[in-house]
Amino acid sequence: MSKRDYYEVLEVSKSASADELKKAYRKMAIKYHPDKNPGDKAAEEKFKEAAEAYEVLSDPQKKARYDQFGHAGMAGSHAGGGHGGGYSMDDIFSQFGDIFGGAFGGGGFGGGGRGGRRVARGSNLRIKVKLTLEEIATGVEKKLKVAKYVSCDKCNGSGAHNAGSMSTCGTCRGSGQVHRIMNTMLGQMQTTATCPQCNGEGQIITDKCKSCHGDGIVRGEDVVTVKIPAGVHEGIQLSVNGKGNAAPRGGIPGDLIVVIEEAEHEHFMREGNNLFFEQHISIIDAAMGTQVDVPTLDGKARIKVDAGTQSGKVLRLKGKGVPDINGYGKGDLLVSIQVWTPKHLSSDEKKLLEKLRESENFKPKPGTKDKSFFDRMKEYFD
Repeated sequence: MSKRDYYEVLEVSKSASADELKKAYRKMAIKYHPDKNPGDKAAEEKFKEAAEAYEVLSDPQKKARYDQFGHAGMAGSHAGGGHGGGYSMDDIFSQFGDIFGGAFGGGGFGGGGRGGRRVARGSNLRIKVKLTLEEIATGVEKKLKVAKYVSCDKCNGSGAHNAGSMSTCGTCRGSGQVHRIMNTMLGQMQTTATCPQCNGEGQIITDKCKSCHGDGIVRGEDVVTVKIPAGVHEGIQLSVNGKGNAAPRGGIPGDLIVVIEEAEHEHFMREGNNLFFEQHISIIDAAMGTQVDVPTLDGKARIKVDAGTQSGKVLRLKGKGVPDINGYGKGDLLVSIQVWTPKHLSSDEKKLLEKLRESENFKPKPGTKDKSFFDRMKEYFD
């Protein structure tokens, strides 16, 4: 099933401000919230779809990538999967619960006030991956070894020595929030704040894990598989959801940001989706015509060089460039013919060329209709 445009999902324009995006998401999520639509799978999918759209459009980097490359630019991120991008319902409740204020009770989402507790989030990690042009042309799957914070296996990330070392906070009774009644000139007003006793977590650790000292995370490493789509370029960033640093005490892990680097190629220069290659031929072949094999990203291609070809002539091989990241076909391979002039001649070769020097056919006669090198290049870039 094709994914809907994120702006269409939230019913906003591309110029929508951060506040407009937030209001639009709140409207959609309240409309399709599971507590308002119990047992309605279609509503649940729209609820997840709205969360996916907001997760991308509320992040300036992800939004810029989406605006430029569409859904293809979200490969490997939250938005890389189906609706909801792999979110569980608890992920959505934890990450976006603050948007809903008092909706559905308990200062957050329904289901016992899940949105009230403070949930920690791990930090993002950034890693560079260098790709060859061949890998960029086909897309590639990379296994990356990443040094990061991981969940403590001694306490399963809880930070507690054992199950009996956790107790419900007596101050907020497990809600993570405390409510106060204040007398003002306008009468009594109720305020809600994060519980100072448990820092909003709703639980107190009475005996900390000796391995992680109560944090629930330790230094470690992980092997992350990243699927990189065809057509990426230098500097593009792909976000892999949940593969960054683990969060303290079972919170939401951060993301792994993969920054693409492009290795210099032996033969080709890249400009957008087009590739450029210089093919050198002899004066004899330029004058008489020939056929030569030129390299491509998937092998070789034979091209015909007409008799009388001038140095700088460009031949186009359609579809032999780099695929467009949005799936709009492939670029071209542009072959610039360069006539090679020998630097060292034998005495016999010099005698042959001296005989030809006075020949009318060997005297330059550039036609007035011939286009300059700059004109030809402008055509290709336009």
